[in-house]
Amino acid sequence: MSAAAAPNAEVITFTEAYSRALHDAMEMDSSVIMLGEDIADEEGGGVFKVTKGLSTKFGNRVRTTPISEQAIVGAAVGASLAGFRPVAEIMLMNFITVPMDQIVNHAAKLRFMSGGQTHVPITIRTRTGAGAGTGGQHSDMLEAWFAHVAGIKVVVPSTPADAYGLLLSCIFDDDPCLFIEDQLTRTQTGPVPEKGLRVPLGKAHVARSGTDVSVVGYGRPIRDAMVLADKLSGEGISVEVVDLRTVSPLDAETVLKSVAKTGRAVVVHEAPRSFGAGAEIVARIQEHLFGQLRAPVLRVASRDVTVPFARVLEQEYLYKASGIEAAIRQTLEWRAPR
Repeated sequence: MSAAAAPNAEVITFTEAYSRALHDAMEMDSSVIMLGEDIADEEGGGVFKVTKGLSTKFGNRVRTTPISEQAIVGAAVGASLAGFRPVAEIMLMNFITVPMDQIVNHAAKLRFMSGGQTHVPITIRTRTGAGAGTGGQHSDMLEAWFAHVAGIKVVVPSTPADAYGLLLSCIFDDDPCLFIEDQLTRTQTGPVPEKGLRVPLGKAHVARSGTDVSVVGYGRPIRDAMVLADKLSGEGISVEVVDLRTVSPLDAETVLKSVAKTGRAVVVHEAPRSFGAGAEIVARIQEHLFGQLRAPVLRVASRDVTVPFARVLEQEYLYKASGIEAAIRQTLEWRAPR
């Protein structure tokens, strides 16, 4: 259960939250359609069962496609130009390397290259995350690739309620959005979201207020940070947790406000450390708050190697909650050299 859920409160899993968001969006707007491999009920309602029941209710608005990621995204881009709001499912994030041309050179650029006359309101749902023993071609967090591309929003939820609200916002946004689901948290729970309530894109959330150090991140690591904040509060350490929710556009204002208050920051993400989104966040903090920092800004991330298949090696690859705790303590203990 999420740390935010009160005892005996009604909860929902991430998978249920994704499914509800898709259902409610299709119910609200007949232009919302879905494309993806095996997503219709005739094929089992999707590998992860997120779309189960939707084709039965909404008919051919939920279309199972051939096993061709290029065709899925290409058809979604074309449908968006014809007035639809397609939700394209790319089963796993590593497979998103196949339709990179359609995403980067078409979806992300058409509004710019048409002088704002053409919008591409597509949402690309994909799933990833290391820790389940699925190997190097099924586990990569590639959010930094797309955060570097102008014209596309990159979203990573950390709670079921945010998963619901952010996915709704993506679907009804007039520009392309990449919505990243974590395969390790799909059965974890949190408070039930309010039906129809959208979570704004590009706006971070202070998930927990604190005064000693800011932990900034998104997705699965936020859940680790919240547990750590509870633990460290028992020692008198006050941790502020900033959940970006949207990696791009980055809500630098909220991040800088938090770090200006605490004077210390730890940035964490699951993707490998080098050239990750964390580096951009650290750069922004250093550029704007250098004179106010009480310690160097630290990063916690996974190792710079391909995700191993062997479980013992995979655990060594992954960032760890213990690493976040160590970084927090290091920032608190840091003293400037004389």
